[in-house]
Amino acid sequence: MTGFQRIDLGLTDANAACSCCATDHSHASAAPGVTVTEGALSAEYLVDGMTCSHCVSSVTEELTAVDGVQQVAVDLRPGAASVVTVTSSGPISDDAVRAAVEEAGYTLAAPGA
Repeated sequence: MTGFQRIDLGLTDANAACSCCATDHSHASAAPGVTVTEGALSAEYLVDGMTCSHCVSSVTEELTAVDGVQQVAVDLRPGAASVVTVTSSGPISDDAVRAAVEEAGYTLAAPGA
């Protein structure tokens, strides 16, 4: 094509690699706090290194497969910790969340770690 010019919108670091494709995924930590809303429980977790829609999709797919999980919402923050909110019909164990995040290729750390 003639006349095509790439315009950098400054939305991502052009030199940063996508974390879902990298080999080191030891970069997540849990955020404290569980919220009860209209019969559902919501808990937030911080996951570092999620940089693209593939990262979001992988984590969402694994967490949605956990029994009792009704919804997963991700506030993607490339270059910072992304906030993953898990809404469930009842309590979900930290071990179940950790296993799902690890299955997606990430590591969930203990609160305060």
